[in-house]
Amino acid sequence: VQLVESGGGLVQAGGSLRLSCEASGSTFSINAMGWYRQAPGKQRELVATITISSGRTNYAESVKGRFTISRDNAKSTMYLQMNSLKPEDTAVYYCNGQGRLGDVLGWGQGTQVTVSS
Repeated sequence: VQLVESGGGLVQAGGSLRLSCEASGSTFSINAMGWYRQAPGKQRELVATITISSGRTNYAESVKGRFTISRDNAKSTMYLQMNSLKPEDTAVYYCNGQGRLGDVLGWGQGTQVTVSS
């Protein structure tokens, strides 16, 4: 599975961005997809996940109510709508695909999100 993120950039606090993650290859093997982020000097952390078939979502507490994860199965693409962005949201955002056993099938290359105060 190959994953390509896009949509990062520089935005002021309170602004919005939408990230995209397009999957290719053995997409039939993807059971769920997720967004993760890694800030400088910190470990990579979960942002949100979505189950492909049911659309069930899961969010980190820090982004609940501000971020929305969604998917377009026809386009093999996952999105992350980020609203009310804060400087602490600044990080490199990565997407991944997960198999039915929770195994990671692949990671994207990452996209930088910078929120200025």
